[in-house]
Amino acid sequence: MSRHDLPASPPSAQGIDAHGIHAFLDTLEAAPDIEPHSLMILRHGHVVAAGWWYPYTPDRLHLLYSLSKSFTSTAAGIAIGEGLVRLDDPVISYFPEFEADITDPRSRAMLVRHVASMASGHVEETLHRAIAVDPDEIVRGFLLIPPDREPGTVFAYNQPATYTLATIVQKVTGQTLTNYLRPRLFDPLGIGEVAWQQYPPGRDMGFSGLHATTDAVARLGQLYLQDGVWQGKRLLPDGWVAEATRPHIANAEQSENPDWQQGYGFQFWMARHGYRGDGAYGQFCVVLPEHDAVIAMTSATVAMQSVLDAMWEHLLPAFGDTPLAGREKADGELAERMSALVLPPAPGEPAPLTEPEAWSGAEFTPDGGTCADQPGLTRVAVGCDDDGWSLSLIEDTDRLDLRVGGRTEWTVDPTASVPTAVTGGWTDPDTLAVEIVFLETPHRLVVRCSLARRTFEARWKTAPLRAETLSSLRAPRA
Repeated sequence: MSRHDLPASPPSAQGIDAHGIHAFLDTLEAAPDIEPHSLMILRHGHVVAAGWWYPYTPDRLHLLYSLSKSFTSTAAGIAIGEGLVRLDDPVISYFPEFEADITDPRSRAMLVRHVASMASGHVEETLHRAIAVDPDEIVRGFLLIPPDREPGTVFAYNQPATYTLATIVQKVTGQTLTNYLRPRLFDPLGIGEVAWQQYPPGRDMGFSGLHATTDAVARLGQLYLQDGVWQGKRLLPDGWVAEATRPHIANAEQSENPDWQQGYGFQFWMARHGYRGDGAYGQFCVVLPEHDAVIAMTSATVAMQSVLDAMWEHLLPAFGDTPLAGREKADGELAERMSALVLPPAPGEPAPLTEPEAWSGAEFTPDGGTCADQPGLTRVAVGCDDDGWSLSLIEDTDRLDLRVGGRTEWTVDPTASVPTAVTGGWTDPDTLAVEIVFLETPHRLVVRCSLARRTFEARWKTAPLRAETLSSLRAPRA
């Protein structure tokens, strides 16, 4: 099953004024700190708008970061429905091997519902502390950190809480989250390939690391909008959606952003309108029951509140109660725009402006001795062959070879070991400036090489949240 199996409809037929969607797109594209990658809007079960900003494409997996948590919650809900997990069981009851180690009464009082709702009793993130305590078993490290308060009384966005929930599901099912969800969620929804980063090997991370298409995000949101029923079949236990998407713990003191102050459910954020799953740098699954709508979006931005503000300002007023007549022209203009979205390429020529022999084979070291944004990147090499010019990014024994297209175009090499797109080129005789988009992530690396100094600079537009080599910036595959 593919994205096209979801029924499509002109916006007006579902009571949506296309001008509101245009205004939302205008806002995204005009904002210097928002780089949109994809957008799908569903209303009354129909796709009314769908577009991908090239070089991002519909079938491309995209790192969801913490939007992964909502898929983990869904797996927990299914396991609860199957009688494998109980919300009011102590967490320690699922880990008898740690029984003798976990002596703090608050750790022992922590329930499954507490880790599901980020209410473990800790008052801050504990991931790095948990790994330091036990790098081989984060759950044990987490449980060895005594909660600051009674579980269930305080909210803290805390990765090991979700990791523990994910580990419980994987432990009781004997499967990874991906394998457990495949026949129960992914296949019934028509979701194709997904990939989940693991830590340790053999265990899906749960709190992050899921790579999936925008279509998969939209389908998850639509399933929740439909109370867990898909094509007449109940996939989620009766009552799960209501329980998972209501506020279990107050979080108004945790953020200055209004849409992060509305309470937290089971790995879902409550919002000023509806509820959502979201991930770092603007990965969104927004469910609006009052409008019978779902908005799925991927992007690269730290201004996530601004994205939601734009949704509330432009999209909500566009949702009407009845179909709109005589809007064929507006619908057609929107469809045309959605089919032609593209990220602005960077300027540059595809070959050196002068002295090509000086550039061919040239190598560059970090300006200042080290590359602060990517410390492992120690060398950049420029080459030329019958296919044109290339750029190689070298980290110890890892080498990422890229083609340089230039002339305000995107170059996508389908044979590259890491899915990337490159834009830019030679901006003056002394400077090669390129931007590399890692297509299965939200991340873009800007590299500038100076021939006169034989040095390079590299900086992330949005930095990966975990220290990784460049070659690992892709969906994990067998």
